[in-house]
Amino acid sequence: MRQAASRRERNRYYGRTTRNAIRTLKENKEKTAFDEGLVSVNSMIDKLAKRGIIHKNKAANLKSKLAKKSNALGATAQASVAPAPEAATTQEVAS
Repeated sequence: MRQAASRRERNRYYGRTTRNAIRTLKENKEKTAFDEGLVSVNSMIDKLAKRGIIHKNKAANLKSKLAKKSNALGATAQASVAPAPEAATTQEVAS
């Protein structure tokens, strides 16, 4: 097998594995589970960019989107836990 063909197969494997990991990560709805997986997926994305399988800007965009999703999960978790604001008291209204 030619060297280019074996490298192409290896690169396709790494790319496919990373895409599947991203897909699995996006299915997580819990912030803690998402953040635990985010570290390993970010590492996989960085390795793809380092090897030249994907462009460095594409890697940055993927990581940015995943970080945004992580922050959104955190915001929804905090919103569901936070108590509703109380009605204004008479003292606050009078002042």
